[in-house]
This record gives sequence, structure tokens and C-alpha cells, in this order.
Amino acid sequence: MARKTVERNISYDDQRKIYYVSMDLGKDKDGKRMKRYQTYRTLYAARAGLRNFLTHREEELRTPKHDLTLADWLESWMETIVRPTRAETTVYGYQKIIDNHLLPALGHIPLLKLTPMDIQQYYIQVQQSANLSGNTLRRHHDLLSSSLRSAVRQDKLPVSPMDRVEPPRVKQKEASYYRPEELKRLYTLVEGHPLELCVKLAGSLGMRREEVCGLKWECIDYQRQLLYIREARTAFGATIVQKETKTRSSVRTLFLPDDVARLLQLEQARQETWLREGKLKEPSQFVVLDHKGLPYSPNALSLAFTRFVRKNDLPRVTLHGLRHSFATVASFQGVPLFDIGKALGHATPATTGKIYTHLVDHTHEETLMKVSDALK
Repeated sequence: MARKTVERNISYDDQRKIYYVSMDLGKDKDGKRMKRYQTYRTLYAARAGLRNFLTHREEELRTPKHDLTLADWLESWMETIVRPTRAETTVYGYQKIIDNHLLPALGHIPLLKLTPMDIQQYYIQVQQSANLSGNTLRRHHDLLSSSLRSAVRQDKLPVSPMDRVEPPRVKQKEASYYRPEELKRLYTLVEGHPLELCVKLAGSLGMRREEVCGLKWECIDYQRQLLYIREARTAFGATIVQKETKTRSSVRTLFLPDDVARLLQLEQARQETWLREGKLKEPSQFVVLDHKGLPYSPNALSLAFTRFVRKNDLPRVTLHGLRHSFATVASFQGVPLFDIGKALGHATPATTGKIYTHLVDHTHEETLMKVSDALK
């Protein structure tokens, strides 16, 4: 039998009149090269067979081989990627989702066998069992998307199953707010109350409650009538941390109205009195303090405001609702949505428009009324 090489990995037996294709299977456990031969009747078929083998071999070589479960990967992802780079509040929120929901439902599944259907069924299951909203489920979706994208980048997955998962539908919450006359009534009732400064910072400057709680005296410039928002005081679980603001656009400088400047000066004088009387052991960096002389936690401040609202029979609005009220009053005064968003620390006008749809509706109403009046 005379076998002659025709092309690389293809030889021809002129006696049997068939083509042999040499297929390299790699090395065995002892390091010995393994090969398999396949015969074909034509050179065309031999070439096609070789191409098909090489294509499948490349796919097989690129396919990760490990026995990691989703639980194993999430633990590794949290320790090596999330904890070193994300804020403590983000880490806390992710860990709660993982421990309370993802691990019990999906943690046992091998990472390489996790399917889009597994995840889609998980959404249905957890929504029914834990009665979670679509907005909350979207956080689960975002966590899984981020973690499995990292798995692909780390060569633990060939592709992410999240690419074929339908995300939970998010429902935009309607902002609760006071109209101008309601905000005026609140200001009248809160005058002289310990919460007055906090109410004015949120209602007249549009500050978030975390920004109010994290405001420091070094960020107040009476001479130039400016207030600098640089930090926020945030709670996660029982832990409270002072950190950078929510986003880069949240770092901003606000004009300080006279009435707010006056309240700040009164608070500064009160803290100096507390210091002399021994209620404060040392000067506080923080502007807003509770009755014990300690910096307010965001949840405690919200609760104090809610109690004040109930006690005075005011429309039910949260402390964060005062930030929405600021935007509403500004819009009623003809301030463009872009400028309102800048004062609130939004990244884009689209963010402002998405949250404050009632402002857009108000603008549309004015526009249509003007057109209607012009045509009378």
C-alpha cells in the first residue's frame, strides 16, 4: 500500500483509492500524542472533513472546563471584583440578594449548565414567593448580568446566558411632592422646630436626605453665599458610612438663600452653646445633629419628618418628597428642566424628565394653552 501526502494532514492511498485525514486529538495523560484517522472517497470530502474537525476542536479548546457552581463563582466575584472596587452600600445590597435569594434558588447549578430558562424561571419563582416588585427584581437581573459578564471575561463561561434573558419590567414610580401652597404651609408649621433646617435644605435646595445628613460646616461659605455638596451619609443595615456623593454629577455647588443661611447660623450658634454646656464633647463637623448631639442617620431623619407630617395632618410626603417638591416649585416658576436637573445633581436632563413626568406634563399644558390662546 502506497500512501502519499497530498496536503497537510491529508494523504492518498493510490491502491485503495481513498483519502486519509489525520486528526490531532492532543496528548494523553502520559504526554503521548493522540491521533485519529478518517477516510474519505474524494479530496473535496477530505478537506471538508478536516475543516469540520478543526472548527469543532477550536470550539472545544475555547470551551471552559471546570466544575464551578453559580454559588462558587458569585463568592469569587464578590471577593475579587466587587468588594475591592464598589462602595460598601453596593457590596451590602449585592450580598443580601445573593444570600437571601440567588443561592437558595440557583446556587447549586454548575456555572457551565446555567441556562436562560433557569434564570427566567427564577424571576417568576422569587417574585411569587417573596412578593418582590419588578423594580427590585431588576436589581437581581443587573447583579447577574454583571457577575456573568465577568465570568466570560475571566474565561469561566463561553457566553453569558443573560444575553438571552428577558429583563424584569421596571415600573417608574410617581414622585410624591407638595405643590407651592402646600410647601408654604409646611414651612409655616415647621418654623422654630428642630427639623426646620433639614426641611429647608431639602425643600429649598433640593438636597437628598443622605446629602443633608452628610453636610459638614466646611462646605458652607457664608461670604459667597454658597453651599458645596461633596459627601453623603448613607446607611446599610445597622452600619452608617460617610462617603462620596451618589454620582459624579451629584457633586455640585448651590446658592445659599438668605433664610437658609440664617438657619445655618442659628444651628452653628446652638452647637456652640451645646459645646459650652458640655452636651457636645468636641465641635461637630456635621451641620445636622439629632437631640443627642450626634449626626443624624438618614433613616432616623426620615422617620422624624414622617412623624411631624402625621402630627400636623399634612399630606403624606416623605423627606425625599421635599426634593421632588423643590423641582415642582421650580418648574411652576418657569425654570427649564435642564437647570432643575443641574441643581438636583442629575447626570442628564433625560434623568430629570424620567423622574418628574408631571413637570413635563405641566410644561405641555402651558404650551398648549399658549397655542390655544393665540388662535382665539
